[in-house]
Amino acid sequence: MATNTYVALQTQTLGSAAASVTFSSISQAYTDLVIQVNGYTSYSGVDAAYVFFNGDNLSSNYSVTRLYGNGTSASSDRYSAPYNIWMGNAYGQATINVQNYSNSTTYKTTLSRSGALGAAGITGATAVLWRNTAAITSISIQDVSGNWQAGSTFTLYGIAAA
Repeated sequence: MATNTYVALQTQTLGSAAASVTFSSISQAYTDLVIQVNGYTSYSGVDAAYVFFNGDNLSSNYSVTRLYGNGTSASSDRYSAPYNIWMGNAYGQATINVQNYSNSTTYKTTLSRSGALGAAGITGATAVLWRNTAAITSISIQDVSGNWQAGSTFTLYGIAAA
């Protein structure tokens, strides 16, 4: 019989608007992390979100490759900035996988899938390399263009070793 390898570590549901949400004092007892975002932003169009590790908001420490589309056209790009997920003013959802977060000898990699509903809806997949060997003990998710709205929910899961 399979065991449940996802363990809910922290959940935050916003009672009022906030620019960012932070998970801190993250347990180092798991091999990987998954963050599930179900949120609304205050920006009137398609929005993105930054994901910072351990308070590191320096663009030069993140390498990003994105694939995204809106049902009519598709694009891709690469850059150095901590953009990680797409969100929207109507509603957005994202799943962010953080591999090997507690290892203190390797850089950290995230893979995310996200989508924003609304007039300018967009769906994307993003791979991010955080060029730092520190174990991840805190994660901040910051709306790029506005605030996360009341009712937005953020859940952090630990993934047990298989």
